[in-house]
Amino acid sequence: MEEELLRIREVSKHFGGVYAVNGVSLDIDHGGICGLVGPNGSGKTTLFNTILGLHKPDQGDIHFKGKCINNLAIHQIYDLGLVNAFQLPRLFFNLSVLDNMLVAARGQQGDRLYNSLFLRGRWQEQEKGLIEEALDILEVVELTQWAFSPAGELSGGQRKLLEVARGLMAKPRLLLLDEPAAGINPVLGKKIFQKLKDFSYNGIAFFIVEHRLEILFDFATWVYVMDKGKVVIAGEPQAIIDDPTFYAVYLGEE
Repeated sequence: MEEELLRIREVSKHFGGVYAVNGVSLDIDHGGICGLVGPNGSGKTTLFNTILGLHKPDQGDIHFKGKCINNLAIHQIYDLGLVNAFQLPRLFFNLSVLDNMLVAARGQQGDRLYNSLFLRGRWQEQEKGLIEEALDILEVVELTQWAFSPAGELSGGQRKLLEVARGLMAKPRLLLLDEPAAGINPVLGKKIFQKLKDFSYNGIAFFIVEHRLEILFDFATWVYVMDKGKVVIAGEPQAIIDDPTFYAVYLGEE
């Protein structure tokens, strides 16, 4: 049996006397879309930041591809293939949309001084391939026509899409997305989730925080619900919808 891609056991993170994450355990498999939902302040973003190495867990263990990543640096976790797209896009606003995509690409030969001076043909050929790959992904998120425009000229929703596209450009094994449908009209949001699902067939797994439940639940294969730092229920989307705990926790209804 194949080991889980991401395995979290009894992870806690507190700030002062407040536990933002309190004894969370969960698994992410090697493909598909997994959702993480819950009310504001339930600990979702803190959990993401702890997985990514932005915070170190106070208790518990996080394993990615069978390796404990508790004490790894952020760049080491990234090198393993665990990538994040931020809720608030962190773009190079003076660079073109296409250049923002190319910055996210891994293993560029032209970054090495020797290659840039003596192996120009090799890295230029790689650059052509990366440009084609970037344009393909920009077409997925419907940003092709802005490829040569400065990223600073994009609307808020378009910047969010570019952040998602840059995450895909990094060729992750697991991509963590924080509200990718925020600020995007529902039709485009569903298109993006459908494309993410298509990417999952190529071995990319997605772990997504999303408040647009009507979109997430159409595409997720599994959903975790957090409240007050804990995972309170988990299951397939329809099972979550049928569970009274979901309404009590997420919607504040009995």
